[in-house]
Amino acid sequence: MNYRKSDKFGIDLSLLGFGCMRLPLTSDNPADIDKEEAIKMIKYAIDNGVNYIDTAWVYHMGESEKVVGLALRDGYREKIKLATKNPTWMVSKQEDWSQYLNMQLEKLQTDHIDFYLQHSLDKGRWENVKNLNMWKSAMKAKEEGKIKYYGFSFHDELDVFKEIINEYDWDFCQIQLNYLDTNCQAGLEGLKIAREKGIPVIIMEPLRGGSLAAKLPDFAKEMIIQRAEGRRRKSVYAS
Repeated sequence: MNYRKSDKFGIDLSLLGFGCMRLPLTSDNPADIDKEEAIKMIKYAIDNGVNYIDTAWVYHMGESEKVVGLALRDGYREKIKLATKNPTWMVSKQEDWSQYLNMQLEKLQTDHIDFYLQHSLDKGRWENVKNLNMWKSAMKAKEEGKIKYYGFSFHDELDVFKEIINEYDWDFCQIQLNYLDTNCQAGLEGLKIAREKGIPVIIMEPLRGGSLAAKLPDFAKEMIIQRAEGRRRKSVYAS
């Protein structure tokens, strides 16, 4: 496993995280997680060096966090950094924010969240964040030790991203980016803006939910394999 050192956080995070939005199921109902298989997968990832586990209130109709909590028992919680997300669109009054956080802590069987995100910000949800002063709630949670770092995940146009990232002193942010959609949503320009501000970025959907790996035509797969072999040879020659 490769890791990236974060000077801001003072920790090494695995370049590959484990997202818990598409866990294996026992039926067509997204709430019916195959708990045994999912827990096995999460523990396997951790045992092999992954130390960033990501979930959210809404994943698997509220069941994802429960399964992650089960998987992180028996010492696994101490091996990783845990990320989950506050359901922005479900917060209708200021006290809702803290109530959701407290319920998430219970479901995840932990006393703190390492990386807590304001989930899926767009222009409308951003207005809700400001109107209900969710930043104030987050800072209080940080003071109480319930969350360590506060950020946001983003799904809208670049101009909206610029407004959000410039409003507060965010600890980090999460954007959708892959080698095909470089100008979609925040895109590479948003990544550059965050870097200039010294705000670490977590990348979601780097393979477009797997479609850039599983659904590629054969000729494209072959090109990727050849390029990977070339990079490995250069690495060996340079060592």
